[in-house]
Amino acid sequence: MTMKLTTQQALRLWHEALSESVRSDGPDLSARQMAIFLQVYLVPPPHTVRGLAATLRISKPAVVRALDTLGRADYTRRKRDDSDRRNVLIQRTVKGSVFLSEFSEWVVSASETL
Repeated sequence: MTMKLTTQQALRLWHEALSESVRSDGPDLSARQMAIFLQVYLVPPPHTVRGLAATLRISKPAVVRALDTLGRADYTRRKRDDSDRRNVLIQRTVKGSVFLSEFSEWVVSASETL
């Protein structure tokens, strides 16, 4: 059964999950970084800078900056595409999967208080 959220409930849910995220030991991700992170983890691969930029309708340099931050946190990794050496593929990591699992638990926990 699907629950229809009011605008206020949806914002409260997002606020609670983000608050838990910034209290955690992990990096404080911007909205752009989080959108790219979720795109990489929720949409089946392959992912490239060009593809992420096109999908999210943001510039390639903005994607690269966000991926730099995500890479430093070990949430994503870049790997040269073996079939086309010009492409760089964006890969998921174990640490990124763990963070996303924790974040999803915060969302679920926040939804239980609505």
